[in-house]
Amino acid sequence: MTASHRPGLRVSGALTIPEAELSWRFSRSSGPGGQGVNTADSRVELVWDAANSAALSEVQRTRLRERLGTRLVGGVLTIAASEHRAQLRNRDAARERLATVVAEAIRPPAPPRRATKPSRGSKERRLTAKHRRTDVKQLRRRPPEG
Repeated sequence: MTASHRPGLRVSGALTIPEAELSWRFSRSSGPGGQGVNTADSRVELVWDAANSAALSEVQRTRLRERLGTRLVGGVLTIAASEHRAQLRNRDAARERLATVVAEAIRPPAPPRRATKPSRGSKERRLTAKHRRTDVKQLRRRPPEG
């Protein structure tokens, strides 16, 4: 399926970034290549203006800004992919990476941890295991001379 027929980038069940909000830049990949290294624009940059996106709610936009503050430049998130030789595979890799980064950033915070104490049985099991280990190590020692 080509990029023009896709309805958008599905990030999660509740969030899909419209294809119109995504823009692409292509350039030549660096590093060793082959016959096509100097002719093919296989490096891909996927650019998404997160600050002005209609797909995000205010809560999601705030979370995104807080968690990706260093990666956002003027509210714009850029993902680069150049690990594959083919431009199409790099495009798919960039889309996948963008979806992963955004899903991770807008995920609600985990509930706070409730402090618990070890049960009496678990304490006893731990101590008996330590005693058993002590006995094993004492049996390995050289018998006292005398």
